[in-house]
Amino acid sequence: MLRHLSATAGHRFPNWRFHSLALLFCLFSLLISACGGQSANTNASNTDTGDRVIKHAMGETKVPAHPKRVVVLDTGELDNAIALGITPVGAVSAFPDGKLLTYWGDKTKAITLVGTIAQPNLEKIMSLSPDLILSSKVRHEKIYKELSEIAPTVFTETVGAPWKENFKLQAEALNKIDEYNRLMNAYNQRLTEFKQKMGAKLSSTHVSMVRVLSDRVRIYQNKSFVGTLLKDAGLPRPAVQDKDDFFIEDSSYERIKDMDGDVIFLMNYGNSEDRLEELTHQAQWKQLQAVKSGRVYRVSDDIWALGLGIGAADKVIDDLFTYLAK
Repeated sequence: MLRHLSATAGHRFPNWRFHSLALLFCLFSLLISACGGQSANTNASNTDTGDRVIKHAMGETKVPAHPKRVVVLDTGELDNAIALGITPVGAVSAFPDGKLLTYWGDKTKAITLVGTIAQPNLEKIMSLSPDLILSSKVRHEKIYKELSEIAPTVFTETVGAPWKENFKLQAEALNKIDEYNRLMNAYNQRLTEFKQKMGAKLSSTHVSMVRVLSDRVRIYQNKSFVGTLLKDAGLPRPAVQDKDDFFIEDSSYERIKDMDGDVIFLMNYGNSEDRLEELTHQAQWKQLQAVKSGRVYRVSDDIWALGLGIGAADKVIDDLFTYLAK
């Protein structure tokens, strides 16, 4: 192209003009290439080599192109990071004994414990030299400044019901948006298969969710992690649970009747076996339709209540196939 221009002009370009045109051509090519490689739905592509700016609940934060040393301060962040193929260097526990999400098995063995969700240990976090910290405003707004001084910190607004939006933000921060798309497509495909297998009985299977804690019982409604998943699965809820709230709390067994459904999924957190036994020996409990028909299923609290991410969601779907799509 340059030789053609020289011939047309009837003389040779001076060296400085040749190099200027070559430089402009290269810059133009790089600009076109960068624009073509950027996805409209993410903050950065998977081929970035520099820092990226992530918009999140606390503003905008520069994060590395490919974070290597990630610390997660809640269970949803832990679940999503592992599902995306990243093992965090540090994580907090939802349990006093310090255990992590059990359903991930050996994938959590190499992770250093950095406190609990309620009380992250800032010194331990700093000692790990993280290059990215993930959490939420609802959990750790008060220590956001301190965390940001340790490493770039990205927060979602809250936890639970907006788990899919949280997953996408975390995937963007981790530069794993392609893997996010793959996992969400698989999630939607599995739910389509579930609905097809359920057939006509899908609309007549009202699902109740009951969670037992050491001092109270919760009846979960729509504005919860599993509430959104049941809605995605097309499963109806008992009328009292079909509300855009998080849960109904009962500390005296006065609302046992509100726990009924065609099916009850029953979970219990921590050291609550005594409370669970007490509940299931109540006269009102024994009169519930799901109890009488033998359709009360105990499921993992780690998965149904604590996981809060795509890995947990996939395992909830496993349970829906196992117990409902027989």
